Amino acid sequence: MAKAKDLESRLERIEQQLRLFQKVSRFMVRDMSLTEVLHGIVALVVEFTQCDSCLVYLCDRDDLILCASNAHHEAEIGRVRLKLNEGLTGWVARERRLLAISREAYKDPRFKYFGELPEDAFEAFLSAPVIARNKVVGVINVQHRAVHQHTGGEMEVLTTLGEQVGCALALARIAPHMIDSINHAELVLSSMGPFGQNPAGLRNRN
Repeated sequence: MAKAKDLESRLERIEQQLRLFQKVSRFMVRDMSLTEVLHGIVALVVEFTQCDSCLVYLCDRDDLILCASNAHHEAEIGRVRLKLNEGLTGWVARERRLLAISREAYKDPRFKYFGELPEDAFEAFLSAPVIARNKVVGVINVQHRAVHQHTGGEMEVLTTLGEQVGCALALARIAPHMIDSINHAELVLSSMGPFGQNPAGLRNRN
């Protein structure tokens, strides 16, 4: 009976993950501003993880700038910044690695204190790099006020969301009118090698 309930709980969580990714994908194909997409993703992250704070930092040369938040950080958006060698967030961007701290994140030697952010005193910290075309272009942070043991599912979700945010950023560079003018078939076919091979040299097996 206990195993059946555990399996049911796991399946329900997987379904929640799938719905989350579906909603994010819909943001990416709609005609929405990048600001709207980022804030929509942040809201979904908060709903899924039940966290107290979700912050998105994006790269500006050697800096990371706060660009989206679920909290009331209107005054800090675009103003709070840190170097790539500063703080837990900078470490994630620099090392291109997920970071999970379940308690006393503010005591970590890599931690950077801002003062104007209430997150400075939060216990738990989960962070993943934002990746676009194999480059780190930002970081997404999830924080809990209380001690929180992050699950493998939460880590996987944030890693995938970091990749989806990166895709959204890459798409945002393409003007809507340009999508109509692109020959998508030619774009794919021109990237193939001789005899219709893909870059890996694999033939169509159908």
